[in-house]
Amino acid sequence: MKRSLFITALVLLALTSFTVSDARRANSFAVFAPSGKVAIKCPVTLNSITDCPDTGCGPSLDPNLNRAKNIGSVSGSPETMTFSAMQALPDPVDGFAIGDPRDKLTALGEGKVITVEAWALVARKGGGESCNCKLLSVADTDNHIVLIDPSVKKPTLASNEPNSETAEFTPRIRLDHPKLARANLQSLITAGHGKLLVRITGQLMFDSEHSIGGLHLKRHNNWEVHPVTGLKYCKKKTCSESDWKDIEQ
Repeated sequence: MKRSLFITALVLLALTSFTVSDARRANSFAVFAPSGKVAIKCPVTLNSITDCPDTGCGPSLDPNLNRAKNIGSVSGSPETMTFSAMQALPDPVDGFAIGDPRDKLTALGEGKVITVEAWALVARKGGGESCNCKLLSVADTDNHIVLIDPSVKKPTLASNEPNSETAEFTPRIRLDHPKLARANLQSLITAGHGKLLVRITGQLMFDSEHSIGGLHLKRHNNWEVHPVTGLKYCKKKTCSESDWKDIEQ
């Protein structure tokens, strides 16, 4: 019996890179599923995002993906990436499955700090997600920003969202950057009659849950700027460098 239990434990460990020590650090326990997802029990105290482990929690999640979403800061100088280059990234990624180590994604650029220029058409309220431990307050949820190719002359959500890219403000980044919030950006978009030219800086990340997890969104592909760590905007039709304003200033 003991030998059988030991073999079973080794097989389960091989199915995921999530470790027992990870679960202990999260004050949680993990149950491994054949899909590559795991169940992680939420902490007893869960009043805000600071109580939520970086793996998130819930009955079915990918801890490696959630860790990518939940970084609290980025380091290094950003690399300029064109909107078309972001759209050219492969989706789905060949040979990658939910729950896998993210080496194949890193090879494609995940984790790089990038700056991309785009039209921002809307900043949407977030909801309860496993990465945020299903918390629901404004302070504890992500904001989903719809980005459109800046070469489009008169973009609209109805016409252009299916060919959009996504950026996300996250609650962990807002702990140090409180102005990276939906209310601030949406007011600028509204003042611009539904569009605002932006330069978004943050981590390039592949949202594998939406790519191969059956939760498809209305967008071109599932590569995101997530989390956003900086945003500049320009209200003019033609922008010189001095016309770009930092949303945090």
